[in-house]
Parts: sequence; C-alpha cells; structure tokens
Amino acid sequence: MLDPGDFFELESFEHSSLFNDASPVWNSLKNIKGYIEENIAPNVSEIRKKGDTLPKTLVVLNGEIFTEGFELECGSPVKGEFKVKIDGKKAFGASVLFAGASILDDTVQIGDGTVVEPGALIKGPTIIGRSSEIRQGAYIRGSTLIGERCIVGHATEMKNAVMLNRVTAGHFAYIGDSILGSDVNLGAGTKLANLSIIKSPVNLRIDGVVHKTGLKKFGAILGDSCDTGCNSVTSPGTLLGKRSIVVPNATVPNGYHPPKTIIR
Repeated sequence: MLDPGDFFELESFEHSSLFNDASPVWNSLKNIKGYIEENIAPNVSEIRKKGDTLPKTLVVLNGEIFTEGFELECGSPVKGEFKVKIDGKKAFGASVLFAGASILDDTVQIGDGTVVEPGALIKGPTIIGRSSEIRQGAYIRGSTLIGERCIVGHATEMKNAVMLNRVTAGHFAYIGDSILGSDVNLGAGTKLANLSIIKSPVNLRIDGVVHKTGLKKFGAILGDSCDTGCNSVTSPGTLLGKRSIVVPNATVPNGYHPPKTIIR
C-alpha cells in the first residue's frame, strides 16, 4: 500500500521512470534532483542572454525566439484558451514568457504551449511540461518537475517537488519535498509542511509500525484526484491515498490515510 502505483496512475506521465525502484513511495523524493539532471533538455540559454529578468515578452516556437510580429489572445493554456499568432498565422505549441519573468540559470526546460507570467521566478534544475501555466508571483526554487497542463499559481512556492499531470495549485500554496498526483487540486493557502519543529528526521507510524524515512525534510504525497480545502495544512510526512479530501482549515496528521479518506 506504500508503492508509487498505490498513489499514482503512471502510464500517462512522461516521467514515470522517476518512480522506478522507489518503494516505499517517499524514496522518490530522494531521486528528484538526480532524475531531472539526467533527463532535462534545457531550452532557455538563448532567452537568458536577454537578461535574467526578461525586458520584453517573448514567444518561443520550435526553438526560435520571437520578440515581435506576434499576437496574443490571453486565456488559460491549461484549457487550450491561450492563442498565439505569428505573422497572422496560428502558432500551435508556442510558449510565451512575459516581460518581468525571471529565469535564473540555464538548467530549465519549458514545454511547448506553456505560459510564464510577469513576476514568476524559476531556478533550475526544473522541467516544466506542456501547456502549463506559471502565474505571476510563482516561485520555483529548483529540483522541480511539473507535468502537463499544471498551474503553479500566485505566491505559490515549489522546491524538490513533483506535479504529475493536470495539477492545480492556484493561490498561496507551499509545496516542498512533496509529490502531487494527477488531477490534484490545492485550495488557496494550502501548506504542505516539510520540516519537523524539533528538526529530527521525519518518521511515520503506520498500522503500529514505525517507518524511518531518513528524510530531514518530507512534505506530503497526495495520490491522484485528491483535493485540499482553503488554508489547510499537512503535517510533515503525510500520505493521502487517491481521491482523499481535506476540508478547509483542517490540519492533517502525519502518517498514511487510505483512499477516499475525508479529513476534517
């Protein structure tokens, strides 16, 4: 009940090999940085030559950078509503990096059709998948893997973390040393606490058995289709089974919570 397959349907996730031989599931957290460094295809070096903070909006299509001659019809890239035209023709798969976005090193990969809004800050190593949305004020601190059609929202911070596909963290979230399964939604203000107050390694007691994770920092692992309510907090070392729900303002205790659990 603690293997990656117990929490995630991995067949449609491009980076499913991250979870190979990672049992129990929290061992995947130890592999994130190394996996990204081995599999990343950085594509921002030419963009960064224009400055760490972009002075003007850029469109990237098939490796070519456009600084003019394009039209933008803003909407959600996750829903396919963000439209780009270059010289009057639809540019399918074009990524957009707005003026004021900051990319602080070359070890960043931005997927086709992804939009990075003004004020977002991205450090590497980071892989961002296709058709995702990095909103104004997002802070991606590195060792971060983001799947397809994900949202990293305003004042949301990520580090040493993974989003599978179609994950939404739209507002004021903290996602550290954590893994979010496909179709997870974090309500505004959700915090995945990753450090024990006494600063000891995070251990889990499950069915009377103590599991020593060896991790000083361990946030939460949320199975596919979990939902958290606004201003909820998970304790360090939280495992939520698929389709679990955390109600607003709740604090989730450390340990394993089976699928479809409702935490009040």
